[in-house]
Amino acid sequence: MVKKPTLKQRFQYFFDNFMSKGTVALIGGLGLVSLLIILIAGAVISLGGLPLAPEGSTEPMGFVEAAWESLMRTFDAGTMGSDQGWGFRLVMLFVTIGGILIVSTLIGVLTAGVEGKLDELRKGRSQVLEEDHTLILGWSPQIFTILSELMIANENQKKACLVVLADRDKVEMEDEIRARVERRGRTRIICRSGNPIDMTDLEIANPHTAKAIIILPPEGDDPDSQVVKTILALTNNPDRRAEPYHIVTQIHDPKNMEIVRLIGSRDQVQAVLTGELVARVMAQTSRQSGLSVVYTELMNFGGDEIYFKEEPLLVGKTFAEALLQFEDSAVIGLRFADGRVALNPPMQTRLGPGDQVIAISEDDNTIRLHNLETIPLDEEAIAAAAPPQKARPEKCLILGWNACAPTILRELDNYVPKGSQALVVADANLSPEVASAGEELRRQLKHLKNQRVTFHRGDTTDRALLDELGASEYDHIIVLSYAGLDVQQADAKTLVTLLHLRSIAETDETPFSIVSEMLDLRNRELAEATRVDDFIVSDHLASLMMAQLAENAELMPVFTDIFDPEGSEIYLKPAADYVALGRPVNFYTVVAAAARRGHLAFGYRLAAEAGDKEKSYGIHTNPDKSEEVIFTENDKIIVLAEE
Repeated sequence: MVKKPTLKQRFQYFFDNFMSKGTVALIGGLGLVSLLIILIAGAVISLGGLPLAPEGSTEPMGFVEAAWESLMRTFDAGTMGSDQGWGFRLVMLFVTIGGILIVSTLIGVLTAGVEGKLDELRKGRSQVLEEDHTLILGWSPQIFTILSELMIANENQKKACLVVLADRDKVEMEDEIRARVERRGRTRIICRSGNPIDMTDLEIANPHTAKAIIILPPEGDDPDSQVVKTILALTNNPDRRAEPYHIVTQIHDPKNMEIVRLIGSRDQVQAVLTGELVARVMAQTSRQSGLSVVYTELMNFGGDEIYFKEEPLLVGKTFAEALLQFEDSAVIGLRFADGRVALNPPMQTRLGPGDQVIAISEDDNTIRLHNLETIPLDEEAIAAAAPPQKARPEKCLILGWNACAPTILRELDNYVPKGSQALVVADANLSPEVASAGEELRRQLKHLKNQRVTFHRGDTTDRALLDELGASEYDHIIVLSYAGLDVQQADAKTLVTLLHLRSIAETDETPFSIVSEMLDLRNRELAEATRVDDFIVSDHLASLMMAQLAENAELMPVFTDIFDPEGSEIYLKPAADYVALGRPVNFYTVVAAAARRGHLAFGYRLAAEAGDKEKSYGIHTNPDKSEEVIFTENDKIIVLAEE
């Protein structure tokens, strides 16, 4: 037989449930108790007759007046000090003691309630009500670059908001952002704690009204799986919006790109293939000093960016004519009315209705035609086209190992002449990934056409080994970050290797280029002391591209074309190939000279400024075309060309 609960147990159960209802319920309960005390005291005084009234009173105190006197003593215990008459004093003593207990309890409840609310806010679980915001899902070191770039992009906006949702403590996220990101403009950054693959947590960040969503892959062995799950949580949400989401992310394994396309078929999902991006930039930059700076200049928001602009006055003109119609914007391609994108199309291509120029400019409203009646070309300064010279085989030395190494070698095979050689040297004792490097090379590089690749085990931070290998005899040296190591440990090994290479370069007259990969952007400043030709900060490049795509999804085919080994690519070619050296020449003349060779000039590099960080290491993209420059033998013209 079930034993029935006692009255005490029932009351305790009721009291426990009431206490668990929170601050508002407790305040209401205390108010109700206060009201009962006041009403009881008022009734006792008003109904008790004259003996209960203060001394000197000739009439009994009414109920309303008695209740008011009780209320005053509830709020202020000192009020009863002037009371007279022991009957009245006893009642007011009861009221005052009750008031003290209730007020002190109320203060405690309010304090606990405020502290609880603050703790809840610190947890970052409150709903975001922003609209047209950029939502960033996940957390990695890339977030600082992305936030910085997006704030620069939004500097001219009166109201902009960036929302970060990650499975981290809200206060810690805010502290790190405050320490590493310079605030610009009026952009607000809101942090919330939650798991990006949890649909309930996603609702906190209000993804349904976001203009763009950036998914950051986590640090770990399988970052792509987290990205795929997050995309699924967004696109398959039963409460999702009808309009397509604009999602930007990055993928490490090319095999997962097809999965991303499948699950994002209803939406605009743009995935940056990080490994191939870094490998292509490393391969191209190893043969052309300064190229990494050019890519950075094109992809960051700090200077000029890439825009699309339709100019009806250009309809009927050739692409070559369109190149010279802008004073402070550099045309690099066309987007045709049917949506096709072509960088450096044939110079005789005519623009039709609806066609847009793709231009590098300070802003979208600075792409404007000049009003010059004649183009100020210096025909005498244009150099005659020289016959192409037969390229000699090249030697490349790769120090270090990570998953990008095979891709770098495949990319190099597209550029180097037949008979070239590449030597990969890595310390196999550092991690299992490095131990299997030789087998990985043999497996992935079976069909190289232009170069022979060999693998050597050794400590790349050992100066004796570098001397034994004859590092100075190579044309290009690429220093990779080791896989399987902590970021700072990997960068430390890279720095030691670079210091040895600088020492070798100073004692050898044969010039060779050095390109290095860094994992932490902050370590680049340390590495600059080694005076290496170029630094590639892999995550930094991917972060810049993601920020650009989040602001303008139409840039994806442009970036794809730029980094595609097929078609036109960016080259730094000798200035002497285009114009006369040692005399002032404007950039109109440089553009015209390049166009006659089927090349598209949009900048130059001055060798005298190559070591100056404040002058972007000599890189000048989109210079004013009327500005005159005196080029020297070692200066380069930045062009888009097929070879």
